[in-house]
Amino acid sequence: MTASKYDVLIIGGGISGTALLYELAKYTDLKSIGLVEKYEDLARVNSYATNNSQTIHCGDIETNYTLEKALNVKKAADMLVNYSLAENNTDELMGKYPKMVLGVGKDECDQLRERFKVFSPHYPNMRLWEAEDIKRVEPAVMEGRQEEVVALGVEGEYTAVNYYELSHSFVRKAKTIEDKTIDVRLGEGVEKIEEADDGYKVTTSKGTIEAKFVVVSAGGHSLLFAKRMGYGLEFSCLPMGGSYYFTPMFLNGKVYTVQNDKLPFAAIHGDPDVLVPGKTRFGPTALMLPLLERYNSKTFFEFVQVLGLGSAVAKVFWDLFKVSDIRNYIFKNFLFEIPWINRRLFLKDVKKILPSLKLEDLTFAKGFGGLRPQLIDKKNKELLLGEAKINTGKGITFNMTPSPGGTSCLDNALKDLMIIKDYLGCEFDEEAFNRDLVEPTKAREEKMVESA
Repeated sequence: MTASKYDVLIIGGGISGTALLYELAKYTDLKSIGLVEKYEDLARVNSYATNNSQTIHCGDIETNYTLEKALNVKKAADMLVNYSLAENNTDELMGKYPKMVLGVGKDECDQLRERFKVFSPHYPNMRLWEAEDIKRVEPAVMEGRQEEVVALGVEGEYTAVNYYELSHSFVRKAKTIEDKTIDVRLGEGVEKIEEADDGYKVTTSKGTIEAKFVVVSAGGHSLLFAKRMGYGLEFSCLPMGGSYYFTPMFLNGKVYTVQNDKLPFAAIHGDPDVLVPGKTRFGPTALMLPLLERYNSKTFFEFVQVLGLGSAVAKVFWDLFKVSDIRNYIFKNFLFEIPWINRRLFLKDVKKILPSLKLEDLTFAKGFGGLRPQLIDKKNKELLLGEAKINTGKGITFNMTPSPGGTSCLDNALKDLMIIKDYLGCEFDEEAFNRDLVEPTKAREEKMVESA
C-alpha cells in the first residue's frame, strides 16, 4: 500500500524525475520518497526513445558548445556512463557507436581544425579525421563526395542511450534500498499543488498526498504548475517539436554536422536507431508547436496558459524572425511537415551527410519526434537555451529540462539533492556518490591514454 505522506515527492516519471528518485534513495538518509506520474508507464513523453535523439551528449562533437559548457556536460555524461557500466544490463541501457561531427567545405573544415586544438587535450579519445579516415569509419559519407571534408571523431565509447530503459533502471535500483518507503505511483495525474503547514499538499486524480519537499520535473508542465502557484511569471515557453526521417542502415554510427551559430536549434544528424534495427534516423527538424506534449492535442490549452503572450514575448519572436537565417529555417521546417514536399526538401539537407542518397531511400518517421520546452525570459526579452530550474527556496523546485537534459539527468538530480539537503537537513553520502558516479571516469581515461 502506498503512503500518503513523504519527505520528498517527485512529480514526473521521466529520466529527470527517476534519476532524482534513485539518488535520494541511495545517497541520502531520507526515509520516504514518492514519485507520481500521470501515465501508466515511466518515461512515456520526452524520455521515450522515439521522442529524442538517443544520444549521450559529451560536448566533444557539439559545435554549439563552448569549452566551458562542453566540460560541464562531459562531467554529467560521465556519470551516466559510470552508472550504466555498473549495471548487469549495460547493453540494454547504452550502445557503442563511432561518432563524428562532419565539416563540409573550407570554412567548416578550418573551424573544426581549430576546435580540435582547443578540445582534444580534454577529450583523450578525440581524433581529427581526414577524408580517408572518414571513409574507413563511414564509407557512405564519402560516396559521391566532391567537397573538402574533415571530422572530429571518436571510436570505442558509449554514445547512444535508451532513456526509457534507463528510467526503469533508476526506479528498480531505488526500490532495492532497504528500510525506506519508495513509492512509484503510475496513472495518477497531479491536479493542484498547495502550501500546507508542514510542506505541501498535492491533489491528484486518486487523492491527496502530503510532502515536506516537492520537485516538479514534468517538462513544459513544470512551468505550468509554477505559474499556477505564482512562480516563474517572468518566463514564457516556446515549444519546439522535432521530426525525423528514416533511411536504410547507411551509417555505422552517429554523424553530426556543424552548428549554424545564428540558429538556436539543433543541426541535422544521423544516428542508428536503438528501437528500429536496420534503420538510420535523420533529423531533427524544428517546428514551433502550440502544445506542451507532442501528439497530445489536449495540452493546447495548457500551452496557452504557459505562453502568457504579451509585448515581451512578441519581441522575442520578432527578434528571431528578424534574422534571415532563422526566418528561412523556420519557414523551411514548416514545409518539412507537408507531404510530398517534405521528403524532397529534407533530402537536400541529408545530402550534406550522404551525398549519394536517393529520394526513394528516405521515408518520414511517423510518430517519432518529441518536443522541447524552450524558455523565454520575458524580463530580458531573450530565448533561453539549455536546462532551467526555478528554486523557490520554499521547499518546492520546478525543472524544465530541454537538451541535454537526458544526458545531464544525474548531474541535475545532484543539484536538486543539494537543495533538498540544505532545506530538510538530511545527510548526503558524498563519498559513496563520488565512488560510484564520478571516480570511475578517471581510471577509464587513463586506460585510453595508455592504449593510444
